[in-house]
Formats: sequence, C-alpha cells, structure tokens
Amino acid sequence: MITRFRRTGVVAALLTGLALLAGCAIGPAGQDADRPTIRLAYQTFPSGDLVVKHNGWLEEALPDYNIRWTKFDSGADINTAFVAGEIDFGAIGSSPVARGLSDPLNIPYQVAFVLDVAGDNEALVARNETGVTDVAGLRGKRIATAFASTSHYSLLAALQGAGLTAADVDLIDLQPQASLAAWERGDVDAVYTWLPTLDELRATGTTLITSRELAAEGKPTLDLGVVSRPFAEQNPEVVDAWRQVQARALDTVRDDPQAAAQAVAAEIGTTPEDAAAQLKQGVFLSQQELTSAEWLGTDGAPGNVAQNLQSAAAFLAEQKQIPSAPDLATFQDAVYTKGLPDVLAAG
Repeated sequence: MITRFRRTGVVAALLTGLALLAGCAIGPAGQDADRPTIRLAYQTFPSGDLVVKHNGWLEEALPDYNIRWTKFDSGADINTAFVAGEIDFGAIGSSPVARGLSDPLNIPYQVAFVLDVAGDNEALVARNETGVTDVAGLRGKRIATAFASTSHYSLLAALQGAGLTAADVDLIDLQPQASLAAWERGDVDAVYTWLPTLDELRATGTTLITSRELAAEGKPTLDLGVVSRPFAEQNPEVVDAWRQVQARALDTVRDDPQAAAQAVAAEIGTTPEDAAAQLKQGVFLSQQELTSAEWLGTDGAPGNVAQNLQSAAAFLAEQKQIPSAPDLATFQDAVYTKGLPDVLAAG
C-alpha cells in the first residue's frame, strides 16, 4: 500500500522511527494465523473506543478475525502508521485527519465515526508559578503541545484569538506524558493537551481556555474513527460491525455511565470515579445526532464533518502548517456514509 503515496521528504520523515511503534500491539494470545487480522490504533483519551476495546465487543462481533489493538500517543503517530500501511482503523483527532487528507500526505482513509466532540477534555493550562491568567499573557512563554494534534490546532487558534502568533511564543513539541514531565521540572510555562494528562496539569495550573470555548468561537475539534479506504472497499461488512459496536459504546456512555467509566478506568489506569469525571468533560453524540447533516450525514449525503475538516485544513494552511487546503469535495469524499443510518439501527 505504501506505493500509493508520493515519495516526498515529509513522508520519508514520517516513516523514520516507525519501528519504535512496534511492540505496542495488544491482542489475545494464540491468535489463529489462518484468520485475517484487523489492526486498530487507539489512544487513551476517554472515549467509547476504550469501552469497545475493554469489553471485547469487536472480538465478539467478528469471531472469524484476529483483532489487534495498538496504542499510540497522538494522531501524528497514527498518520505515520497509516502511511506505512500498518493499521486499518484509527481513533484520531480532526486536525490530524485534516492534515492526513491534505498534501503532502494524501492518506487514503475515510471518516466512518465521530467518537466525541472536544469539550473541556482538551485545554490550555498555565503553571500557577507563571502568574499568567489569560492567553495574551503567554507572549514570550514556552508552551508545550503535541504537534499535528487537535491540541496543536486549538493552541494556534487560541493564540490567534488573543492577537498572538506562533512566533510570539516558544512552541515545544511534546507528547502528553512528556509535557507533564517538563511541567513538573519547570521547563515549560503552559501546555495544551488532553485527558487524562490534562487533569494532572490542572492540579497545579490555571485553565486559560478550553476546546469547548474554541468550538463556540468557530474552531471545533473532534475525535474521529477513520478507516483505510482500500480496507473499507474490500471489507464493508467489517466496517459495519465496527460502527455498530462504536454506536453501542456511545449508548453506554450516555445510558450506563457507570459501566462506561469502569471500562475506561481499566484502560487508562485510574479509578471509575475519575474516569466518570473525565467522560463528563467530552461531548458524545446520540445515534440520531451522529447521522444528522450536522455530523456524519447519511448514505450518499456527507454531513458537516466534511466542512469542519476543510475549515481545519484552511486554518492549518493559513498557519503554514500544510502547503494548502484541498477543496470541500475532497473532504466530502473522505466521509464514509455507506449504509447510514440503517447500519447503526441494525446494531
């Protein structure tokens, strides 16, 4: 599959160090070598995806397949794995997806699900010792975020809203846990990141702005479930089963929050009470909302997720993060609506 991509320096750089991602795969012992394997990339932000993983629902739905879950630290890493043809499904933020669908990556994947809409579960926090109480006060400060993530996108939007640019601060590229370590050493003044690391920062920091507030200002971010286009074309029934268990997880988050919290807690290594508090900070869509024109849409009629991604790409191009933004049709084509809403109803 790698031959589908341009041999650009950026893609080559993304592939460098891919071997470091190996060894993180999780799957049942004794998987049958004669069965096909479905490869899923997950992250440890609180979501229905973790509920699916913990409860083994995909394994139940697809007993004729090996299911392999691999943990990633950010959407940028997941894009790298898609470029290398290492995964079939991924839980990834909307900003990395906008990048992935743009030059120079042009990753052939499609958005098949909205895992959550970022609310207070992503935010910009300043260390209390800095005395900074608003975004404008960050001029000249050192700010950590995971580059090419939704938090990076939101940070750039927050700076712009405060009359600052990236050149007015010292941006540091750090994954969530690395940013926490830098915070504790006093090496950074502020961090834009997501749960569960975010709550640890809040214990000794001041929240300057949240992704919920940025969404209200026209810069929403989402956590999306994406699927490789070639995989979806060859295995539409697998995509249907995956969407159905993801929809079941959203129902659980809404209708049985205690069960959802227990599953998430087990996956991220915290208490059910803490996991429940974290889940409350996100926005989880109902099945009806998911298949509305505002979000995924219906079969043959992609929803506003496409506009959201195109807007994100336009902003990233404006910020010189990507060369240019594709047209809206590119993003509409990248929304997988086959069978919606009937597939989810059948689940």
